[in-house]
Parts: sequence; structure tokens; C-alpha cells
Amino acid sequence: MAYQPPPHGYGAPPPQYGQPPPAQGYGQPPQGYGQAAPPPQAYGQQQQQPYGQPPQGYGQAPPPQQQGPNLQYIFQQVDRDRSGQITINELQQALSNGSWKPFNPETVRLMIGMFDHDHTGTIGFHEFSGLWKYVTDWQNTFRTYDRDNSGSIDKNELKNALTSFGYRLSDRFFTMLVRKFDRSNRGTIAFDDFIQCCVVLQTLTNSFRKHDTQQSGWINVSYEDFLTMVFSVRA
Repeated sequence: MAYQPPPHGYGAPPPQYGQPPPAQGYGQPPQGYGQAAPPPQAYGQQQQQPYGQPPQGYGQAPPPQQQGPNLQYIFQQVDRDRSGQITINELQQALSNGSWKPFNPETVRLMIGMFDHDHTGTIGFHEFSGLWKYVTDWQNTFRTYDRDNSGSIDKNELKNALTSFGYRLSDRFFTMLVRKFDRSNRGTIAFDDFIQCCVVLQTLTNSFRKHDTQQSGWINVSYEDFLTMVFSVRA
């Protein structure tokens, strides 16, 4: 099995939206699962002064700082049964993928698994806070590569995104990715499916890297090891 080793590490996202230098795995979100700095305005562009208004300063008081979302309130709204824990079903109902279809249940399961540190199958408030930032960071990344603001990304936009993360893959492979993660059969990938795609790529690459001790892009594994790598990812 072979792949083209990326030039700057194993596929970390580009150094934007507060992301650290590329030292993470393929497709990882910024700053380790949702701990990135607040995203910049307008997808990385500075907000301009309205026409006819003076710039800040000149004796004017600075504008009040915008507060972040009230995560405690959001958590209580998502926690429908008031158990103090959020289940996969509750989280799926609370998330939006920009369409009228339910949020990808496999993506929800993957994210719950990432943040369920006590292995209860649910997440508490502190775990939810990390997951919320994780989703927000991925949303900003997704919007960056959704060039036409369609709410989904096509093969070329997906290629641009993953190439910037450090992947070096063929057009044929990107066609296969779109076919696999396009649940709507429209030739594009929605936000929730994009997260699943990136997480699966990251997980498989991390498994590959454990065997690629020389960082050569080639590994020699037994049939059972290969099956273990593949079946360790539910997708």
C-alpha cells in the first residue's frame, strides 16, 4: 500500500482560523479537537468601517466586546430529558447540516466518541463545550472551501480542502470520496458528511502511520493487520 507523503506533515489543516503549525494528523480540526481561538469575521476578512463613519478612535469609546454563545443555555436546550448528559439522538436533533435532512448519525457518533472521555456513550457539559468548539471550527473550515456558498462542496472544492490539509491524492480518489460521502446523490458533500470524511481519513492515516516507521509512504502489513486498520473505522 502506498501514498504520496505530504510535504508538511500528515495532513493538518492550513494555518488559519487560529490553527497551529501543521503537526497534527490528516484532516484534524484546528488546535486539537475544537480548542482553536475564535474564528475571524467573514471567513478571515477584516470587517470594514461603514461608509461615512469615522474610524474607531477620535475620542470614541471602543465598541463593546461581543460575547460568545451561552453554552450552558444551549446545553440545557439540547438535553431534552434533563439528565445532565446529551445522547447521540439529542445531539443529532440539535445539529444542522444546512439542509432539511437529519444530521449524519455516523458523524454524530464519531464526535460523541471523541469527546466521551468517561466512555458512558453520552457527553456532559464540559465535554459538550469541547464538541461545540470542534463543530464551530469545522464549520469555518467548510465555509472557506464552499466557494459558491451552496451549502455543500463538490469534488474540486473537496480537493482544494484536502490538498491544503496536506493530502496528495489522485482525481480518481477524490471522485470515490464524493461517491462514498454524498448521502444526497447530488455529486456534492454536505457539512456533516464533510466532517465524517475528514475524520475517517485522519483515522485511517494514523493507523497507516503506525506501520510506516520510515515515513516512506510504503508499509508491509499482514492481511489481518490490514483488516484491523479498515474495520477499526465505522463509516
